[in-house]
Amino acid sequence: MSAIAEQRAPLAERRDDLYETPECATRALLAVESLPQGTVWEPACGPGAIVRVLRAAGHQVYATDLVNYGSADQDEHRVDFLMEFAAPEIASIVTNPPFKLAAEFVRHALLLCPRVYMFLRLAFLESEGRSDILEGGQLRRVYVFRERLPMMHRAGWVGTRASSRMAFAWFCWDRQHRGPAELHRISREAL
Repeated sequence: MSAIAEQRAPLAERRDDLYETPECATRALLAVESLPQGTVWEPACGPGAIVRVLRAAGHQVYATDLVNYGSADQDEHRVDFLMEFAAPEIASIVTNPPFKLAAEFVRHALLLCPRVYMFLRLAFLESEGRSDILEGGQLRRVYVFRERLPMMHRAGWVGTRASSRMAFAWFCWDRQHRGPAELHRISREAL
């Protein structure tokens, strides 16, 4: 077993899989992508890490989560994104989904909205089971970070703060896109 696997917390400890997105990651997305005009839905907003950056950049954001984190940046709680069958008036979805449900989030988001941006581990590319959403022609761009991002610790973590071992990327889907995805390298620092 690898050292990383041995250090991983069991699912029971990870509970809701809340690992807040570093602000620099969301700012990096906004530096390279122009989000469509209109409201952005952040359906796994947690306490609001992505929401705060989007709102500071002038975007209207509808922020929901299944869990009530008691944050002023969360508009509604107890909203199970995977059980929503109609989207509110939105132009795009931007989120860092629970990794254990990432593929389901992508598939569902593409049913609800034409433009989807997901912050995911780069390892998301490594699955036969996700071929439909990775090779189906709607994945438009993947922005891989040149450097490792600040470590994202699960909510409530009180242990040692380690540096990140995982590579992350923004995956951008567009239902109108047909063809292969473009691969770009981006920096977590402002360009």
